Amino acid sequence: MHFRRRDEAPVNERGGQVSRLLFAPQLGSTRLGVTWVRGEPGSQQSLHAHDDSEQVYVVIRGRGLMIVDDEAVEVEAGSAVLIPFGATHAIRNTGTEPLEYISATAPPFPAEIRGDTWQPGYERSSAENA
Repeated sequence: MHFRRRDEAPVNERGGQVSRLLFAPQLGSTRLGVTWVRGEPGSQQSLHAHDDSEQVYVVIRGRGLMIVDDEAVEVEAGSAVLIPFGATHAIRNTGTEPLEYISATAPPFPAEIRGDTWQPGYERSSAENA
């Protein structure tokens, strides 16, 4: 069994959102990447895509706007969104409290872990897609 506490997981900060890498190939998982993300009101990740992976976001706290390709939908605690492989996506906190969500990615995206931080491997920004 592999066990990890959220507050002890490597951290990545992007767009005002703090992403903690719970599981990845370097952290015990072979076929799944899992992050726990918290974003303050007004924060938004950059539009990005995972060419070879599909992803699920499960909102556990707060409210937000989920953008997947040309679609946008309001999400809140209890919402889940499936993001197809290659789809450009982002989430924005539109509420007045922190937005928290768990993301699961299969197959896992490459992640570079250095001490208590991590960086995603092959995400591409919307600017690179243009």
